Amino acid sequence: MNTKKRIAIIGATSLIAEHCARLWVEGEPTDLILVGRDLQRLDRIAADLRIRSPQSEIKTLQADFLDPIAIHATVERIFQSGQVDTVLIAQGSLPDQADCQVDLRHCRDAIEINAISPVLYAEAFARQMEANNSGTIVLMSSVAGDRGRKSNYVYGAAKGLITRYAQGLQHRFTGTGVNILIIKPGPTDTPMTAHLKASGAKLASVENVAKRIVEGAKLGKSVIYAPGQWKLIMFVIRHLPEAIFKKMNI
Repeated sequence: MNTKKRIAIIGATSLIAEHCARLWVEGEPTDLILVGRDLQRLDRIAADLRIRSPQSEIKTLQADFLDPIAIHATVERIFQSGQVDTVLIAQGSLPDQADCQVDLRHCRDAIEINAISPVLYAEAFARQMEANNSGTIVLMSSVAGDRGRKSNYVYGAAKGLITRYAQGLQHRFTGTGVNILIIKPGPTDTPMTAHLKASGAKLASVENVAKRIVEGAKLGKSVIYAPGQWKLIMFVIRHLPEAIFKKMNI
């Protein structure tokens, strides 16, 4: 009988997701399904994970991120091979706010990949986990979703949608065996934020963020800010009076 945990990662080529995968397989032998659009990158990540944990079984799966029928089929295919203990839904990108204001195609793409796609995948996994009355869904939101700011309000709106959606899932599954974890990272040192690093911004390490995600999923947490100080920072920002907030260049 296979007693290894079975974990799926949607958007597995993101750096945070990759580091989560490393922690999962290094912690104990794991059946891991890496889902993404770029099969070559998935295979490279899988090869590295197999070296780190020869006892783990690493599979890759190329999938569509936006078509509802394809998403439903992908999730059904994953569950045909067995129950999923945890799914990390991590796809996303950081759009240029100015581009979104000028070109509505950029605006649409940002909303689709950062909000619509994760919601569709989460709903498909929720349906399967509800039938089994077990499992954890980890959804990547962001501190940007806590309050709309002029510097990144399109991205923030997408992540705000994720937060509200995940809160609804939490309410839906209260008292059941299904847990929903909302992750709210601050700016993190990944290729997605290279331009922020170049401008001198202080970024969290991807290793620290991944560690908090993996620990939070294991402990059955509901919301995690990463790093933890962002919980206090965003509490202050959320509660600033509008007259003061509008004077801030953030």
